[in-house]
Amino acid sequence: MSRTKGAMARGISLHTALIAGVLLSIFPFYLAVVMATRTSSEIFSYPPKLWPGSHFGENVGHLFDNIDFFGSMLNSLIVAGTVTVLVLFFDSLAAFVFAKFDFPGRKLLFGLMMGIFMLPAQLSAIPQFVIMAKLGWIGSLTALIVPAAANAFGIFWMRQYMTGAIHDELMDASRLDGCSFLRQYWHVALPVVRPGLAFLGIFTFMSQWNDYAWPLIALTNPDHVTLQVALSQLNSVHSMTDYGMVMAGALLALIPLLIMFIFAARHFIADLAKGAIR
Repeated sequence: MSRTKGAMARGISLHTALIAGVLLSIFPFYLAVVMATRTSSEIFSYPPKLWPGSHFGENVGHLFDNIDFFGSMLNSLIVAGTVTVLVLFFDSLAAFVFAKFDFPGRKLLFGLMMGIFMLPAQLSAIPQFVIMAKLGWIGSLTALIVPAAANAFGIFWMRQYMTGAIHDELMDASRLDGCSFLRQYWHVALPVVRPGLAFLGIFTFMSQWNDYAWPLIALTNPDHVTLQVALSQLNSVHSMTDYGMVMAGALLALIPLLIMFIFAARHFIADLAKGAIR
């Protein structure tokens, strides 16, 4: 009986801590909703108002009047969606080679890639800008898509995942069946590593969607700015920042991320559950 009571007490304590952690995690998003429905004067009022107001429609209207919200969102969707697809293909293909094939210089190439992975991204901004300028891509979305089409983190992540997920016996069996390299990649490797691809897709889409520094440098054409750059321009629209309008824009910008996360996370969790049952 004492053991049962002790286990029950530990369970209650654990669930209480988890609920507290969830509430702390949700509170910033709730606060963003509150600020998006208030005017700037109400946001800075004291005591602070912690319940939604009635100015969300007004803030959204001001937002649409000051920036091309849907055009910028479309640019971000094009960049984030295209880069995600390219990264999933190129990084998984390179990782498959590193994980399951032995060739001269494999360790050297992988070591060089990891060295690049450890370098700060800011170091490549100027050389990357020079290359994009010589190619004539500055000001277009191509300057955002092509440099991000493959990255060292994705190759490292997928290589580590494939090393443990794809058994050598499965590769040997596919060779005996006469599978070519691309058939091994498409029919043997990809079905096994879908959870890893789902995580990489979520991570890549969110990174590209929230990217601000490189689009600010490369997109000199106002018609091609991404959503994060467009939202940053709201600070210079008025002499005083309309924080209600800014927060309404930030809240609307979260919608594609939530949709992407719900869609990809569902497949990620389902595939993990299948692997656990097997």
